[in-house]
Amino acid sequence: MKRSVKVNKYLKRYAKSDNYLSNENYLNNNFVLPLPLKIWPFEGKLLFILLSFWCIFGLLILGSASWWVANKEMSDWAYFIKRQLAWYLPGLTIFCIILNTNIRDILKLSKPIFYFLILLTLATIFFGITINGSTRWLVFGPIKIQPSEIIKPFCILEAANLFAHWNLVNKDKKIISLVSFSLLILLIMKQPNLSTAGLIGILFWVIAVCGDVKINSLLSVAVVGATSAFLSVINNQYQMVRITSFINPWRDPEGNGYQLIQSLLAIGSGGLFGQGFGLSMQKLQYLPIQHTDFIFAIYAEEFGFIGSIFLLGFLVIFCYLSLRIAIKCRNNYTKLVAIGCATLLIGQSLIHIAVTTGSMPTTGLPLPFVSYGGNSLIASLIIAGLLLRCSLESTGLIGILRARKTMN
Repeated sequence: MKRSVKVNKYLKRYAKSDNYLSNENYLNNNFVLPLPLKIWPFEGKLLFILLSFWCIFGLLILGSASWWVANKEMSDWAYFIKRQLAWYLPGLTIFCIILNTNIRDILKLSKPIFYFLILLTLATIFFGITINGSTRWLVFGPIKIQPSEIIKPFCILEAANLFAHWNLVNKDKKIISLVSFSLLILLIMKQPNLSTAGLIGILFWVIAVCGDVKINSLLSVAVVGATSAFLSVINNQYQMVRITSFINPWRDPEGNGYQLIQSLLAIGSGGLFGQGFGLSMQKLQYLPIQHTDFIFAIYAEEFGFIGSIFLLGFLVIFCYLSLRIAIKCRNNYTKLVAIGCATLLIGQSLIHIAVTTGSMPTTGLPLPFVSYGGNSLIASLIIAGLLLRCSLESTGLIGILRARKTMN
């Protein structure tokens, strides 16, 4: 009853907005947004505005963090900005396609893509290139593909496919899906890329919790995951060094602890109000890879404690709106997709911030929509598109209008 009242309310808003006939033409001819923005649900509309701000502001921060090293090493101060903008073209194209596609149709298409990306993740172990101690990338001509990054949105979709109606899924499908999830995490750990493996493991676990899987089973999985992470660390000198340098970076200030110390110096130098946009000193090659894994440190130096609190508040609002979207979803599939999208975007952001502030061992997780990297950007845009699509479907308005269009 309540749901039908809400749908009727949106239909009235739709009919009254400017001109009903022009809106009908919009629905028939527009390929960017499936509905006029003015009749989107409140959460979806506000989230769209926040995402637009996140992307634009992220480009500005990336430009500030990268111009000096780009000018010194590439003789082009805008080198990283240009390449990031180039990655926005395919990313926004996929984003618009997702906005105009039913979640159930996307769920049907996700399975073959998910397994194909698992094969690519396996291929990185044999044919990948090694950067900073990890073999995560496959090279296809001028393009570097990081399968473990691109697969993130499809992990959300496959987990939603499995856990939406967990008690109704047959045993064989459960076994195949759980084995594939475990295989993916093990392959990513093998690269080694413990941070991404842990993030994806947390994603599966959160979606399983929301899918009403028994808590005893989830606790057992958590223990197995923690044990696997421990074994990975003691068997990989690269990861062990990162953890020991995180505990006391000043033990080796010119070596393994150098990056974290420079990050902390950048954050501390920001003070209350920051040095000012573009005025960071640590980005002058004192802080390594400042435009990717440690970009928050540059942001904190330039915008200070107030700016850092603003960013954390932004993430809190984003998380709150995402949870409201999940609550309003009309079925378990879209509900779990929305929860998974929020978990990845917010969880990855918080882990990135934790690493730069010395609260966690150094990892290779970028800050979504801010750090340089085409694979991360495309994955984040796909996740954002899925989240907004869940919001649009939560009213039922799209289905009714499409049905009317079909009948006409």
